[in-house]
This record gives sequence, structure tokens and C-alpha cells, in this order.
Amino acid sequence: MWKNILPVALFLLHRGYSPDVISERAASLMPVAMRLEQKEGINHNLLINDTYNADVTSLEMALDFLAQQSRKKGISRTVILSDLLQTGLPEDELYPLVAGLINEKGIDRFIGVGPALLRHSDLFGGDASFFETTGELLNVLPSFHFSSEAILVKGSRRFSFERIIQWLELKRHATVMEINLDALIHNLNQYRRLLNRETRVLAMVKAFSYGSGSYEIASALQHQNVDYLGVAFADEGMELRRAGISIPIIVMNPEEKSFGQMLEYNLEPEIYNFRVLEAFYSVAATEAGQVPVHIKIDTGMNRMGFLDSEIDELVSRLKKMPSLKVKSVFSHLAGSDDETHDAFTWRQISLFKQICGKIKIALNTDFWMHILNSGGIERFPKAQFDMVRLGIGLYGFGAGEIEDLQNVVTLKSYISQIKPVAAYDTIGYNRAGSLMRDGRIGIVPVGYADGLNRHLSNRRGKMMVNGRLASIVGNICMDMCMIDLTDINAEEGDEVIVFGDDYPLTNLARQLDTIPYEILTSISRRVARVYYRE
Repeated sequence: MWKNILPVALFLLHRGYSPDVISERAASLMPVAMRLEQKEGINHNLLINDTYNADVTSLEMALDFLAQQSRKKGISRTVILSDLLQTGLPEDELYPLVAGLINEKGIDRFIGVGPALLRHSDLFGGDASFFETTGELLNVLPSFHFSSEAILVKGSRRFSFERIIQWLELKRHATVMEINLDALIHNLNQYRRLLNRETRVLAMVKAFSYGSGSYEIASALQHQNVDYLGVAFADEGMELRRAGISIPIIVMNPEEKSFGQMLEYNLEPEIYNFRVLEAFYSVAATEAGQVPVHIKIDTGMNRMGFLDSEIDELVSRLKKMPSLKVKSVFSHLAGSDDETHDAFTWRQISLFKQICGKIKIALNTDFWMHILNSGGIERFPKAQFDMVRLGIGLYGFGAGEIEDLQNVVTLKSYISQIKPVAAYDTIGYNRAGSLMRDGRIGIVPVGYADGLNRHLSNRRGKMMVNGRLASIVGNICMDMCMIDLTDINAEEGDEVIVFGDDYPLTNLARQLDTIPYEILTSISRRVARVYYRE
């Protein structure tokens, strides 16, 4: 990377930038992964991960690299390639060229993914296979029995070939959280169908996007043209800005020490009391033009926000702060997803409308109003106002009014060891576990340091193995746990689902007497996040 930076640094010096500025900006650059990375694969394979892009020039370079590495190790050559997108060449010119390169470089096995390659499959002779989607290939990938091969995996980003790399890579800490971006977008659109055409969407990506990863989720939402993103603290917003997220961002819990950086990164604060109002104004008053702010009203949550009795004083102070522009006024519903609180919810909505009307008249200005969260969007569509805030609903956890929300997040691991255990022999710390008869247990490398709640120990929790539920036996350890495989046909290396499509997160939430939010946000960052789209 530094070889690429040096010419840029010389150019910036020539243009008058100081070394300190260049050094600071260079430090913020992130290396681009997935470009000819060499990885150790299962079954003594060598993986060459080139899943960042796919064009003819880079393909030829990657094939040369594959040839070099395979000769060095004396092993055969395999290529897994997606459709080449945005090359500017028509298909009838492009794919004969690709087929010629595959033949010229002596590729032993070719696997093509994508409708275009499928249409031109007759150009590829020898041991060639074709699939329309990455998902179709993944379904049959074990049947290829890759062994002692140099495997180049090269694809356009939209094909999410990192999932293929994940399957082929020799597992070290193989507990991963998979995030299905297609499902996320599906859920977003399901909520949008409930909204009026003019209603805006503020998507909440606070707390590492509910544990699912900040930038990748924010980038997908930005691509779907949501109107705003919401983060908890300024550093989350700054991280998104540095990663290239450009749409407006509200900081829901702004801290005074971060106000200067918020202005620098074009982040907009929630203002919830007079102390924060005065502190932010003292910083914003030095800016040219007006700075947008979002006023939080407490209508019954009894958490953050201005009370009804404080509105006159709030308006009085805002009139003396010309550099602040009230972009929105909002409140938070306390029980929108529970019908037993509906009367209280309607009182909150009524009070909110009354307060907003009062502020609009007093300030002689207009602003956006929003009070609905995910549950509110489903159950109180008449209170959409100008914008809604969509959070946990994006991940498939709704209030029950939308039937076809999809699961977005899957936490999976694998069986690292299977061993026999005699009846009544104790298992794990404090000898807390045992089997009632001779059987066997599987050790799974996921523990409470990964976010697996220790209260799931001793058969309170279960995991899915080959379509069967296996009880957790003994106490969950920091980095692993044990499951009962006595009546389950399983082998070492088999996949284990902690939660996912077939074993919903809501099951764990019920077992722990908690909510999905808590479990999702508890998953450690040491657990790799893998994002994919079909």
C-alpha cells in the first residue's frame, strides 16, 4: 500500500500540503482486502482470494499469479469466476476472450457463476461447471472435493464470493455472524409499503448496527436511498463518514466534547435538554450559516427530552439562537408494539402533535415531525407525520403486523471435537454437566467471550446441528461450549447454528427472558461478520 501512497504524497507536497496533514490523512487509509490474498485452505488447498473486482486485465494478472503459485507447489489449478461486470465489452466479445485466457493459462478445473457465463458455457471445455447464482454453487460446493489444489476465487463484489472463501478457508476461529443484506433490504421495503409516498425514513445503525456491523449496513441503506441514519454517539458517525457514508446522520446521544468534531463531520445532534442546547450553540455560533438540530420531546417515556412544561422556555431560547435550524422535532413511544399500552401510546401521539404545533407557531417555522419506531410503523400508521425511525424491524423482528419479514443475522460455528462420555461423568467447569446415559458430546468454539450468554448453560440453551437441536451441557466457557450429540448424527467439522433461519433468535430471547436487541448487541466484535447478497 505504501508504494502506492508515495507518489500521492509527493504530489501533495508539490501542491503545498504540509507533511503533518499528509501523515494524518494517510493514517486514515484502509488497506483493500480481497486482492490476491493467499490463504490456507481446507484439504491442503492454497486459496487465492481476489473477490474485490473482476475485469479482463485483473483476471489475466490473477491467472498469472495462480500459475506461478501452483508451479511453486506442484499442484493443480482451479478457477472460480463470476460474470465480469461493467467491462464495456459485449458478451459475444468478452466471454470468448475469457475462455481463451482460461485455456491459455492451463486451468485444470473451471467453475463459472452468473447468468452470462452460464449462457456462454459451451465456450469452456474440459472440467467446467456453471451456476446462475453464488447460492446455487454453495449448495453443492462440498461435492467438488477440493484437495491439494491452487484455487483462484475471483468475482465481482455483487456476487459475494467471500462466502466461498469462508467455506474453503481452513478454519481458525470459525465462529462467524452472517448478515444477509438481501433480507435487510427486503425488510426495509416491507416497512416502506406501509408508508405514505412522502414519508421519510430514518434508519437506526447505532450500537454497531445492532451488532451487525456499521459501515456495511449503512452502505446498503444509503444505496437504498434512506433519508437519514441514526447513531448513538459521535464517534460512530465519524467512522461512517470516514468510510464514505454521505447521507445525513443524527447523533442521538451527543457529548459536549465531541461537538467540534460533529460540525467537522457534518453530524446533526439530538438536543434533549437546556445544557446540551446551550453547549452546542456556543460551538455552532462560530459556524457560517445555520446548523441543523433535532429537538427531542419527552411525551411519557420519562427518559431523555424536553417536558411539556419546558416548551415555552425552549422556544424563548431558540429565538435567540439564529445559527441553529430546527430540522426536526421528535419523541419516543414507550410501548408501541404492545396493544395493552395502546391508550397510552395515543396519548403520547396527541401530546406530541400539540407540542409540535405550539413550537411551529412560536418559532414561525416548519420542521419535520417523527415519533414512530419499528413497532409504531406497523401499528400506528396514522401517526407517520414526516418521518419514521426504523430500527430492529430491519433485522426481521417486528410487532407482528408484517408477516413476511426475513431473518437477517445468522450466528454459526462448527464442531471442533467429538468425544464419548460415560453416563453420569461430569462435564465442564464446576462439574455442572452430565449425561444420563452413555453418549457423546461435541465441543463448539463459541463461548461467553463471543457473546453466548452463560445463562444458556446446563440444557437451558440449544443449538442446531444437521437439522436437530442439541442441548448445551455443562457450563458455557469463555471460548467454547459443549453440546449433547448422543442422538444426533454428526461429525467433527459439521456446522452448528447458534441462531438463524431455522432456529430463530427469538428462541434464545425467550430462554433468556430478554429481547433480540440484547443478544444481537452482545455478539463480540472478535466474531467475524460476513455480508452477502445473491
